Amino acid sequence: MNRVLTMLIAGAFAASLGACNKAEDPAEVQADVAEAQADMSQDMIEGQEETALARAEGEHKGAIEQCEALTAEQQTACKDEADAAYEAAKSAADLPGPS
Repeated sequence: MNRVLTMLIAGAFAASLGACNKAEDPAEVQADVAEAQADMSQDMIEGQEETALARAEGEHKGAIEQCEALTAEQQTACKDEADAAYEAAKSAADLPGPS
């Protein structure tokens, strides 16, 4: 009984290994490749957006710090300008890039 069971297990194992080497349908492979490339493109776009937003935040913080060295009257205008530049940079970061 053990011998028969061992043979069945070995046969099932050999059959499962043989199935691993079968080629997929070319249309299925092409679809998988296209999906992987689309995922990669989306990840790259998201990464670029995150980088642009982080850069905009850093530049905004630096600009605000520079504004604080100015007189009280000048600070308001300086901070307004820094805020406007920050908002413009955030809007630009959300724009889709060239296709």
